[in-house]
Amino acid sequence: MTEKTSFKVSDITGRAQWQPDVLGTGYEQRTLPLGPDPDGEGDAVATLVRHTPETGAKAAEAAVLYVHGFTDYFFQRHLAEHFAARGHRFYALDLRKCGRSLREGQTPHYVTDLALYDAELDESTRIIEEETGAPLLIVAHSTGGLITSLWLDRLNRKSGSAAAGITGLVLNSPWLDLQGPAYYRTVGTPVIKALGRVRSMVALPGAEIRTYGDSLHRTVSGEWDYNLDWKPLSGFPVRFGWLRAIRRGHAQLQRGLDVGVPSLILRSRMTKFMREYGPAADVADVVLDVRQIQRWAGCIGDRTNIVPIDGARHDVFLSSAEPRAKAFTELDNWLEWLAAYHRATDSPEAGA
Repeated sequence: MTEKTSFKVSDITGRAQWQPDVLGTGYEQRTLPLGPDPDGEGDAVATLVRHTPETGAKAAEAAVLYVHGFTDYFFQRHLAEHFAARGHRFYALDLRKCGRSLREGQTPHYVTDLALYDAELDESTRIIEEETGAPLLIVAHSTGGLITSLWLDRLNRKSGSAAAGITGLVLNSPWLDLQGPAYYRTVGTPVIKALGRVRSMVALPGAEIRTYGDSLHRTVSGEWDYNLDWKPLSGFPVRFGWLRAIRRGHAQLQRGLDVGVPSLILRSRMTKFMREYGPAADVADVVLDVRQIQRWAGCIGDRTNIVPIDGARHDVFLSSAEPRAKAFTELDNWLEWLAAYHRATDSPEAGA
Protein backbone atom coordinates (compact mmCIF):
# COMPACT_ATOMS: atom_id res chain seq x y z
CA MET A 1 0.00 0.00 0.00
CA THR A 2 1.43 3.38 -0.98
CA GLU A 3 2.05 5.78 1.94
CA LYS A 4 0.21 9.08 1.45
CA THR A 5 0.11 10.66 4.90
CA SER A 6 2.62 11.38 7.65
CA PHE A 7 1.52 11.34 11.29
CA LYS A 8 1.75 14.53 13.33
CA VAL A 9 3.54 14.68 16.65
CA SER A 10 1.65 16.68 19.26
CA ASP A 11 4.58 17.55 21.51
CA ILE A 12 6.84 19.69 19.32
CA THR A 13 8.14 21.88 22.13
CA GLY A 14 9.77 19.11 24.14
CA ARG A 15 11.35 15.81 23.29
CA ALA A 16 9.28 14.15 20.57
CA GLN A 17 7.60 10.82 21.21
CA TRP A 18 7.31 7.71 19.10
CA GLN A 19 4.16 7.51 16.97
CA PRO A 20 2.76 4.97 14.49
CA ASP A 21 4.55 5.18 11.14
CA VAL A 22 3.16 5.13 7.60
CA LEU A 23 4.82 1.73 7.02
CA GLY A 24 2.32 0.20 9.42
CA THR A 25 2.73 -2.54 12.00
CA GLY A 26 6.30 -2.93 13.20
CA TYR A 27 7.38 0.63 12.46
CA GLU A 28 7.27 3.84 14.51
CA GLN A 29 8.43 7.37 13.83
CA ARG A 30 9.70 10.23 15.95
CA THR A 31 9.89 13.86 14.84
CA LEU A 32 13.14 15.68 15.62
CA PRO A 33 12.60 19.47 15.81
CA LEU A 34 15.61 21.31 14.36
CA GLY A 35 14.58 24.95 14.77
CA PRO A 36 14.45 27.62 12.06
CA ASP A 37 15.71 26.51 8.68
CA PRO A 38 19.00 28.32 7.89
CA ASP A 39 17.83 28.53 4.27
CA GLY A 40 14.73 30.47 5.29
CA GLU A 41 11.97 27.90 4.72
CA GLY A 42 10.26 27.87 8.11
CA ASP A 43 11.01 25.42 10.91
CA ALA A 44 12.96 22.34 9.92
CA VAL A 45 12.36 18.85 11.28
CA ALA A 46 13.83 15.43 10.64
CA THR A 47 12.11 12.10 11.23
CA LEU A 48 13.64 9.06 12.87
CA VAL A 49 11.96 5.73 12.07
CA ARG A 50 12.51 2.55 14.04
CA HIS A 51 11.64 -1.05 13.25
CA THR A 52 9.91 -2.84 16.12
CA PRO A 53 9.88 -6.57 15.33
CA GLU A 54 7.34 -8.87 16.92
CA THR A 55 8.12 -10.36 20.32
CA GLY A 56 10.51 -13.25 19.97
CA ALA A 57 12.90 -11.53 17.58
CA LYS A 58 16.59 -12.07 18.18
CA ALA A 59 18.03 -9.90 20.96
CA ALA A 60 19.82 -6.76 19.76
CA GLU A 61 23.57 -7.15 19.31
CA ALA A 62 24.11 -3.89 17.44
CA ALA A 63 22.14 -1.01 15.96
CA VAL A 64 21.84 0.38 12.43
CA LEU A 65 21.09 3.91 11.24
CA TYR A 66 20.06 4.08 7.57
CA VAL A 67 20.26 7.36 5.60
CA HIS A 68 18.59 7.76 2.19
CA GLY A 69 19.70 9.66 -0.90
CA PHE A 70 18.27 12.44 -3.10
CA THR A 71 14.62 12.05 -4.18
CA ASP A 72 14.27 9.33 -1.60
CA TYR A 73 13.09 8.43 1.88
CA PHE A 74 13.00 5.24 3.96
CA PHE A 75 10.49 2.65 2.73
CA GLN A 76 12.66 -0.48 2.37
CA ARG A 77 11.03 -2.84 4.86
CA HIS A 78 13.08 -5.77 3.55
CA LEU A 79 16.31 -4.00 4.53
CA ALA A 80 15.08 -3.41 8.08
CA GLU A 81 13.89 -7.00 8.37
CA HIS A 82 17.22 -8.37 7.15
CA PHE A 83 19.13 -6.47 9.82
CA ALA A 84 16.57 -7.41 12.48
CA ALA A 85 17.05 -11.09 11.64
CA ARG A 86 20.75 -10.61 12.31
CA GLY A 87 20.02 -9.16 15.74
CA HIS A 88 20.39 -5.48 14.82
CA ARG A 89 18.04 -2.77 16.07
CA PHE A 90 17.15 -0.91 12.89
CA TYR A 91 16.57 2.84 12.59
CA ALA A 92 16.25 5.05 9.51
CA LEU A 93 16.42 8.82 9.17
CA ASP A 94 14.36 10.95 6.80
CA LEU A 95 16.54 14.07 6.57
CA ARG A 96 15.12 17.58 6.77
CA LYS A 97 12.76 18.47 3.90
CA CYS A 98 12.77 14.85 2.73
CA GLY A 99 9.96 12.29 2.83
CA ARG A 100 8.21 12.36 6.20
CA SER A 101 10.12 15.51 7.12
CA LEU A 102 8.92 17.68 4.22
CA ARG A 103 6.65 20.50 5.36
CA GLU A 104 4.38 22.84 3.40
CA GLY A 105 6.29 25.65 1.74
CA GLN A 106 9.62 23.83 1.79
CA THR A 107 11.70 22.88 -1.24
CA PRO A 108 12.26 19.10 -1.27
CA HIS A 109 15.81 18.11 -0.25
CA TYR A 110 17.08 21.69 -0.49
CA VAL A 111 20.05 22.72 1.66
CA THR A 112 22.95 25.04 0.88
CA ASP A 113 25.42 23.32 3.22
CA LEU A 114 25.65 19.55 3.76
CA ALA A 115 26.98 20.16 7.28
CA LEU A 116 23.46 21.24 8.29
CA TYR A 117 22.58 17.53 8.37
CA ASP A 118 24.96 17.05 11.31
CA ALA A 119 22.16 18.20 13.64
CA GLU A 120 19.77 15.33 12.83
CA LEU A 121 22.57 12.79 12.53
CA ASP A 122 23.93 13.74 15.95
CA GLU A 123 20.47 13.66 17.53
CA SER A 124 19.62 10.32 15.92
CA THR A 125 22.79 8.70 17.22
CA ARG A 126 22.09 10.14 20.68
CA ILE A 127 18.60 8.62 20.71
CA ILE A 128 19.83 5.25 19.44
CA GLU A 129 22.56 5.16 22.08
CA GLU A 130 20.01 6.06 24.76
CA GLU A 131 17.62 3.30 23.63
CA THR A 132 20.05 0.51 22.81
CA GLY A 133 23.52 1.21 24.22
CA ALA A 134 24.73 -0.90 21.29
CA PRO A 135 27.52 -0.32 18.74
CA LEU A 136 26.12 1.57 15.76
CA LEU A 137 26.54 0.77 12.07
CA ILE A 138 25.85 3.57 9.58
CA VAL A 139 24.26 2.50 6.28
CA ALA A 140 23.72 5.11 3.57
CA HIS A 141 22.68 5.31 -0.07
CA SER A 142 23.83 7.65 -2.87
CA THR A 143 23.80 11.29 -1.64
CA GLY A 144 23.36 9.91 1.87
CA GLY A 145 26.74 8.23 1.39
CA LEU A 146 28.39 11.60 0.74
CA ILE A 147 26.55 13.24 3.65
CA THR A 148 27.42 10.56 6.19
CA SER A 149 31.07 10.29 5.09
CA LEU A 150 31.55 14.05 5.60
CA TRP A 151 29.74 13.89 8.94
CA LEU A 152 31.83 10.96 10.18
CA ASP A 153 35.03 12.77 9.17
CA ARG A 154 33.99 15.77 11.27
CA LEU A 155 32.94 13.51 14.12
CA ASN A 156 36.19 11.60 13.95
CA ARG A 157 38.27 14.78 14.11
CA LYS A 158 36.22 16.08 17.03
CA SER A 159 35.89 13.06 19.32
CA GLY A 160 36.67 9.93 17.31
CA SER A 161 34.02 7.95 15.44
CA ALA A 162 34.76 4.75 17.35
CA ALA A 163 34.70 6.61 20.67
CA ALA A 164 31.22 7.87 19.68
CA GLY A 165 30.05 4.26 19.36
CA ILE A 166 30.23 3.99 15.55
CA THR A 167 31.46 0.56 14.52
CA GLY A 168 31.39 0.65 10.70
CA LEU A 169 30.02 2.25 7.54
CA VAL A 170 28.15 0.61 4.65
CA LEU A 171 27.75 2.73 1.53
CA ASN A 172 25.31 1.71 -1.20
CA SER A 173 26.34 3.44 -4.47
CA PRO A 174 27.65 6.59 -2.76
CA TRP A 175 27.73 9.82 -4.78
CA LEU A 176 31.43 10.70 -4.73
CA ASP A 177 31.71 12.80 -7.90
CA LEU A 178 29.58 14.40 -10.57
CA GLN A 179 28.46 12.01 -13.31
CA GLY A 180 28.51 12.85 -16.99
CA PRO A 181 31.21 14.22 -19.33
CA ALA A 182 34.54 15.36 -17.86
CA TYR A 183 33.80 19.03 -18.55
CA TYR A 184 30.95 18.88 -16.02
CA ARG A 185 33.61 18.30 -13.35
CA THR A 186 36.07 20.90 -14.70
CA VAL A 187 34.70 24.02 -16.35
CA GLY A 188 31.17 23.11 -15.24
CA THR A 189 31.95 23.27 -11.53
CA PRO A 190 32.81 27.02 -11.41
CA VAL A 191 29.57 27.69 -13.28
CA ILE A 192 27.62 25.64 -10.73
CA LYS A 193 29.29 27.49 -7.86
CA ALA A 194 28.57 30.90 -9.39
CA LEU A 195 24.93 30.14 -10.17
CA GLY A 196 24.56 28.50 -6.76
CA ARG A 197 25.42 31.83 -5.15
CA VAL A 198 23.30 34.16 -7.27
CA ARG A 199 20.55 31.90 -8.70
CA SER A 200 20.35 29.31 -5.95
CA MET A 201 16.72 28.27 -6.49
CA VAL A 202 16.95 27.92 -10.27
CA ALA A 203 16.61 24.30 -11.40
CA LEU A 204 19.21 22.61 -13.57
CA PRO A 205 17.61 22.08 -17.01
CA GLY A 206 17.04 18.51 -18.19
CA ALA A 207 17.85 16.85 -14.85
CA GLU A 208 14.43 15.26 -14.32
CA ILE A 209 14.64 11.84 -16.02
CA ARG A 210 12.29 9.02 -15.01
CA THR A 211 14.32 6.03 -16.23
CA TYR A 212 15.34 4.97 -12.75
CA GLY A 213 11.88 5.55 -11.27
CA ASP A 214 10.27 3.54 -14.05
CA SER A 215 12.62 0.63 -13.33
CA LEU A 216 11.65 0.61 -9.63
CA HIS A 217 7.98 1.42 -9.14
CA ARG A 218 5.46 -1.36 -9.65
CA THR A 219 3.01 0.91 -11.48
CA VAL A 220 5.47 0.98 -14.37
CA SER A 221 7.87 -1.97 -14.61
CA GLY A 222 9.35 -2.50 -11.14
CA GLU A 223 8.39 -4.46 -8.02
CA TRP A 224 8.53 -1.73 -5.38
CA ASP A 225 5.73 0.38 -3.96
CA TYR A 226 6.37 3.76 -2.38
CA ASN A 227 4.96 7.27 -2.04
CA LEU A 228 5.36 9.07 -5.36
CA ASP A 229 4.85 12.43 -3.64
CA TRP A 230 8.03 11.76 -1.65
CA LYS A 231 9.91 9.90 -4.40
CA PRO A 232 8.56 11.00 -7.79
CA LEU A 233 9.40 8.88 -10.82
CA SER A 234 11.29 11.70 -12.55
CA GLY A 235 12.97 12.93 -9.39
CA PHE A 236 12.81 16.35 -7.75
CA PRO A 237 14.34 19.38 -9.51
CA VAL A 238 18.07 19.78 -8.98
CA ARG A 239 18.61 23.37 -7.84
CA PHE A 240 21.90 25.19 -8.26
CA GLY A 241 22.18 26.17 -4.60
CA TRP A 242 21.89 22.52 -3.57
CA LEU A 243 24.24 21.34 -6.34
CA ARG A 244 26.82 23.90 -5.21
CA ALA A 245 26.71 22.33 -1.74
CA ILE A 246 27.16 18.88 -3.32
CA ARG A 247 30.21 20.01 -5.33
CA ARG A 248 31.76 21.52 -2.21
CA GLY A 249 31.20 18.17 -0.49
CA HIS A 250 32.75 16.29 -3.40
CA ALA A 251 35.82 18.53 -3.27
CA GLN A 252 36.23 17.99 0.45
CA LEU A 253 35.92 14.21 0.09
CA GLN A 254 38.38 14.10 -2.79
CA ARG A 255 40.99 15.88 -0.67
CA GLY A 256 40.75 12.89 1.66
CA LEU A 257 38.58 12.03 4.65
CA ASP A 258 39.05 9.78 7.64
CA VAL A 259 35.72 8.36 8.76
CA GLY A 260 37.53 6.50 11.54
CA VAL A 261 35.89 3.10 10.99
CA PRO A 262 36.01 0.36 8.33
CA SER A 263 33.65 0.71 5.39
CA LEU A 264 31.98 -1.54 2.83
CA ILE A 265 31.09 0.05 -0.51
CA LEU A 266 28.59 -1.75 -2.73
CA ARG A 267 27.97 -0.65 -6.31
CA SER A 268 26.73 -1.95 -9.62
CA ARG A 269 29.35 -3.35 -11.96
CA MET A 270 28.32 -1.04 -14.80
CA THR A 271 26.66 2.25 -15.63
CA LYS A 272 24.11 2.70 -18.41
CA PHE A 273 22.79 6.24 -18.83
CA MET A 274 19.38 6.14 -20.51
CA ARG A 275 16.75 8.86 -20.96
CA GLU A 276 13.93 6.31 -21.33
CA TYR A 277 13.31 3.00 -19.62
CA GLY A 278 14.48 -0.23 -21.24
CA PRO A 279 15.55 -3.68 -19.93
CA ALA A 280 19.16 -2.47 -19.52
CA ALA A 281 17.95 -0.13 -16.76
CA ASP A 282 17.24 -3.18 -14.58
CA VAL A 283 20.83 -4.45 -14.57
CA ALA A 284 22.92 -1.26 -14.33
CA ASP A 285 23.28 2.00 -12.44
CA VAL A 286 21.39 4.56 -14.53
CA VAL A 287 22.01 7.38 -12.04
CA LEU A 288 25.73 7.48 -11.16
CA ASP A 289 28.97 6.63 -12.94
CA VAL A 290 30.33 3.59 -11.11
CA ARG A 291 33.84 4.43 -12.33
CA GLN A 292 33.73 7.57 -10.21
CA ILE A 293 32.65 5.53 -7.18
CA GLN A 294 35.60 3.19 -7.75
CA ARG A 295 38.00 6.09 -8.30
CA TRP A 296 37.21 8.05 -5.14
CA ALA A 297 36.21 5.35 -2.66
CA GLY A 298 39.70 5.27 -1.20
CA CYS A 299 39.32 8.90 -0.14
CA ILE A 300 36.79 7.89 2.53
CA GLY A 301 39.65 6.74 4.74
CA ASP A 302 40.32 3.87 7.14
CA ARG A 303 39.85 0.30 5.83
CA THR A 304 37.73 0.20 2.68
CA ASN A 305 36.27 -2.81 0.88
CA ILE A 306 34.68 -2.14 -2.54
CA VAL A 307 32.41 -4.79 -4.04
CA PRO A 308 30.81 -4.53 -7.51
CA ILE A 309 27.52 -6.42 -7.85
CA ASP A 310 26.68 -7.87 -11.27
CA GLY A 311 23.24 -6.81 -12.48
CA ALA A 312 22.62 -4.32 -9.66
CA ARG A 313 20.60 -1.14 -9.94
CA HIS A 314 21.67 2.21 -8.49
CA ASP A 315 20.24 1.12 -5.14
CA VAL A 316 21.75 -2.35 -4.93
CA PHE A 317 19.15 -3.39 -2.32
CA LEU A 318 16.36 -2.52 -4.78
CA SER A 319 17.86 -4.66 -7.52
CA SER A 320 16.10 -7.70 -8.96
CA ALA A 321 16.15 -10.86 -6.88
CA GLU A 322 19.50 -12.40 -7.85
CA PRO A 323 21.77 -9.33 -7.52
CA ARG A 324 19.84 -8.25 -4.44
CA ALA A 325 20.56 -11.60 -2.80
CA LYS A 326 24.22 -11.24 -3.80
CA ALA A 327 24.33 -7.79 -2.19
CA PHE A 328 22.90 -9.14 1.06
CA THR A 329 25.41 -12.00 1.02
CA GLU A 330 28.29 -9.54 0.59
CA LEU A 331 26.85 -7.42 3.40
CA ASP A 332 26.56 -10.41 5.75
CA ASN A 333 30.07 -11.62 4.97
CA TRP A 334 31.49 -8.18 5.65
CA LEU A 335 29.56 -7.86 8.92
CA GLU A 336 31.07 -11.16 10.05
CA TRP A 337 34.52 -9.82 9.14
CA LEU A 338 33.78 -6.56 10.97
CA ALA A 339 32.84 -8.39 14.16
CA ALA A 340 36.01 -10.48 13.99
CA TYR A 341 38.10 -7.39 13.26
CA HIS A 342 36.81 -5.60 16.35
CA ARG A 343 37.32 -8.66 18.51
CA ALA A 344 40.88 -9.02 17.26
CA THR A 345 41.72 -5.38 17.86
CA ASP A 346 40.04 -5.39 21.30
CA SER A 347 38.14 -2.20 20.49
CA PRO A 348 35.30 -0.85 22.69
CA GLU A 349 32.74 -1.84 20.07
CA ALA A 350 33.84 -5.51 20.04
CA GLY A 351 30.93 -7.86 19.47
CA ALA A 352 29.16 -5.70 16.93
